[in-house]
Parts: sequence; structure tokens; C-alpha cells
Amino acid sequence: MQVDAILGLQWGDEGKGKIVDYLSKDYDIVARFQGGPNAGHTLKIEGRKFVLHTVPSGIFRPRLLNLIGNGVVIDPITLRRELEGLRQVGVEFNRRLLVSRKAHLILPTHRYLDAASEAAKGKAKIGSTLKGIGPTYMDKTGRNGLRVGDIESKNFLDKYRQLREKHLGLLRSFPPIDFDLEGEEKDWFESLEELRALQAVDGEYFINQALREGKRILAEGAQGSMLDIDFGTYPYVTSSNTIAAGVCLGLGVAPARVRNVIGIAKAYCTRVGAGPFPTELHDEAGRFLQQAGNEFGATTGRPRRCGWLDLTQLRYAIMLNGVTHLVITKIDVLNELPEVQVATHYRLGNQTLDTLPFDLCETRVEPAYTALPGWQCPLDGVSTFEEFPAPTLNFLRFLEERLEVPIAMVSTGPGREQLVSRPHPITA
Repeated sequence: MQVDAILGLQWGDEGKGKIVDYLSKDYDIVARFQGGPNAGHTLKIEGRKFVLHTVPSGIFRPRLLNLIGNGVVIDPITLRRELEGLRQVGVEFNRRLLVSRKAHLILPTHRYLDAASEAAKGKAKIGSTLKGIGPTYMDKTGRNGLRVGDIESKNFLDKYRQLREKHLGLLRSFPPIDFDLEGEEKDWFESLEELRALQAVDGEYFINQALREGKRILAEGAQGSMLDIDFGTYPYVTSSNTIAAGVCLGLGVAPARVRNVIGIAKAYCTRVGAGPFPTELHDEAGRFLQQAGNEFGATTGRPRRCGWLDLTQLRYAIMLNGVTHLVITKIDVLNELPEVQVATHYRLGNQTLDTLPFDLCETRVEPAYTALPGWQCPLDGVSTFEEFPAPTLNFLRFLEERLEVPIAMVSTGPGREQLVSRPHPITA
């Protein structure tokens, strides 16, 4: 068998968690391949809202195994809180949640460094979630990091203290900030016992053995393609590879093993924090999208910036990922609008651009819009594509024609079953 990947095509918050949860019933294993607690995957199951930051979104399917891959960075404190939340609702995970020994650990001093660095930037802040992600990946690439497998090492405490001292030395170059390091370390070491109790595996061997046994594997990404460290809107990006190539690096599978790439995009655009956003709206339409879409960060609680769908940006993400299937989410947010705008290309002076410029931060492009009629009715009762109102179908066909990728599913609400699928299933 091969691996199917689910990932976001915008700046994150596309609704990946819900789609992973829905599709996971047709798989044997769900594996997170990158990111950390800076991501929040929101699911609504039987009227209850759940937000996962580290645990894969397949955890609510009792039959499934779930792997936290080597590309993920883990904060034991955040993980412990997630696991406590799962226990409270009766989700059994001890035999179904595995963690790669090669996954790196977020230390309290990583979060301390993150907060101090961001505070020192003043107006030049990039909008860090302050979860210690950047400093942890810096230690990973700098070959200084601590990994899950190190927990069982006899000299783990020595390694911890050595890295801690390195961080404290770096912190002396920043203005002082409030951070209860002693309290955070106490919580961290207590939480480490929860991580120690999970089954640690050599993730690359585990995944490849599962493939040889014919297991169906769904790889779950975090954030979105436009936050990729190499191909996103640098420097306003995350610290990992969020695109499909990250599946291979974050799980230890060969490129030939990746079959379907399922790209998730909202029917409009959002972004949290600083960075370029060509179709951002600062008017009543933007405020409507924010309120109707409940656009507030699952991890930070920060209000998300909102704008119209950007096809130039989407074509770029589709190209980078080799997307085979599209899923459009939150189309219901547009239900009341008499007209829906879609940006088809950019204008730069007298030029027409169908590609993203090298530095979107400095290049002041103007989006060119096509107005499509709205449907102005709820979509609650729709169960097949043919039942969509004519303007909704027109909107979806417009996207398919210009993006040249079939739309396999459309999310019509936050609930687990509020999805309309095409007859040809993704998992076939």
C-alpha cells in the first residue's frame, strides 16, 4: 500500500483536522509528519468541540493507530494536557498512540527564547505563537536538540542541563522578560512521565513495515503550504516543511510511497499574525467573514485576518504539493452573501501576474477579482453535489476549471458529517 497525505493549501486553519477525522475511517494509521503545538486542529464530534495540537486527528476512531512522527516537535506539557482531555471524554489511547523516538523535544528554555526573541523585535515581530517552535527546530538543524529517544538515556539529565545552559547564555543577549523558568521546568519534568508512558517506536521502520503489510496510512500535516520554511511567505513562515515533501522527511518514507495528495482550502482566505496577504479585507466584508466563520486561532485565540479566495496563491500551492484532490471547507460561511469575490490574478503596475513574486512582502500586488453570484440560502440539507444550489455549483466549477484539480469534497458546516463527497472516493 501507499501513503495518502492531507495538508493545507493556504496559511493554515483550513479545516484539516475535520477532514482527517472523517477520512480516517478508511485507513489503518494516521501519522502527523511535522509541526508542533503551534497548530490547533479543531474537530466537532457529537456536538462537542475538540482541539488537538500534537495528537493525530485519527485518535477519535477506536480502531486506528496514531503516530507522532519524527518531523513533529513535542512539548511534554502541551501533550499531557491533550491526553488528560482525551481521558476525560473516555478516549482510550494507550495502545493506539505511538511516538517516534526521533521526534525532538521542546524545552522550557525553548519557549523562553521564543518569547524573548519576539519581544526584542518590537514592530518587526513575525507573529510567533511563542510555543518554542523556532528555537527547537534551530537546535534540531544545529545538531544540539534532545529527542524522545534520549529520555531513556542514562545521561539524559546531563544533555538537558547542557542545552539549558546554552539557552541561558543566549538569553543574556535579550532584554529581560517575565518567565517563570523554575515553575515551567517543574511542570515539564512531571509531564515528561506522561510522554515516557507512551509507546516509543522507530517511526521510519514502523511506517515502512506497515506499508509492507498492506496497511493504509494517512499522513496529517499542520499549518499550511504558505507557511512552509522554503516556499512560504518568508520570513513570515513556520520552521518546518509543511508541503507534501515534508511527508517523506517527517515520517521516513520514500517519495514513491506517496499516492494521493489531498489539499484543503477554505472558500475564502485567512491568516493569523503578520505577513503578506494580498486579498485581505479591511472593510465590512472582512468583518463579516471573521464573525460568520468564527475566525479566531485555536492555539492563540488571536483574531484571524480575512480575505477573498486567491487563485494565484492556490495554484502555487497545488503546484508545490502535486495535489490530486481538492477539499473546499467553510463554504457555509458564504451562505448569506449576495455576491462572492474570487481573485484570479494580480496586477503590478501595467503587468498582469499569474505567479507569486519572489518577495510578496515587498511587492505591492493588487488582486484582480471576478464576482460570482451568491446562493443566499443554507446548505444544511445538501447530501450530493447535484443538490447544491446552481450558484454554489457555479462557484465550485469555476474553481475546478481554473485550478485544474477535481474537488472531491465540500464541507458545509463544522460537524463531523457535514460533508458532501463526489461518488469517486479518495481512498479507492
